[in-house]
Amino acid sequence: MTDCNLPKGWGEAHGILALEAQTLGKSGATVLRVRRQAGADLFVKAEPVTALAELPGEISRLRWMAQHGQPVPHIIDVATERGWHWLLMSAVPGRCLEATATQAPRATVLLLAEALRQLHRLPVEQCPFDHALAARVRLAQARMLEGLVDEDDFDPLRLGRSAADVFAEMLAARPREEDRVVTHGDACLANLMAADGRFTGFIDCGRLGVADRWQDLALATRDIAADLGEQWVQPFLAAYGLPDDPGKNRFYRLLDEFF
Repeated sequence: MTDCNLPKGWGEAHGILALEAQTLGKSGATVLRVRRQAGADLFVKAEPVTALAELPGEISRLRWMAQHGQPVPHIIDVATERGWHWLLMSAVPGRCLEATATQAPRATVLLLAEALRQLHRLPVEQCPFDHALAARVRLAQARMLEGLVDEDDFDPLRLGRSAADVFAEMLAARPREEDRVVTHGDACLANLMAADGRFTGFIDCGRLGVADRWQDLALATRDIAADLGEQWVQPFLAAYGLPDDPGKNRFYRLLDEFF
């Protein structure tokens, strides 16, 4: 993708010199670092226009989060052209926790716990993005039926299984109650940023919404176990202030396979 592929006028208006593809993380959208003639680098996110596209929702969520004092990228420009949604945004300072986790595991789990505690304290009644479990299960099924579930990207525990098989397991594991808070929705180490030992912001916020807090905790503990080792899961949960919930942990990891 080159400058001429960007929305009309963006190259000149924003002083864009070059675009660099970004590969860290698992966003379903195209993400590009923007090098400019002057000023700090920016980021472009682009996604094809489809019925299940997430980028328009992410734009709304970034605006809402900024209004509620959460550190997120600043929206600079948006467009929908030639069958694509486009978002131009500022960079969040620092590096993602995934990139630095092994260098300082204790600091990483403490930063992650405090960032999620901060987010989960936001007022549920003021959040317009409702991810009630019944609706998320329906959306997971819709994505499966549309062929949008990548079975090759399943967690190692489920590799080789069909999406339909995993979906059936997920339904059987569905919890009876929800402890609803404002969740990030994809609280992986790659989606939280830090600099100089401080949390600096959330990225990839397209799945933010009111859901059970284990939507975030299940993915956070999965990444901690995979990147740092199982021994760091309990320190993370202790810092967050909750014991493990194996049932919800399992369910929300199964649900994540569909997004």
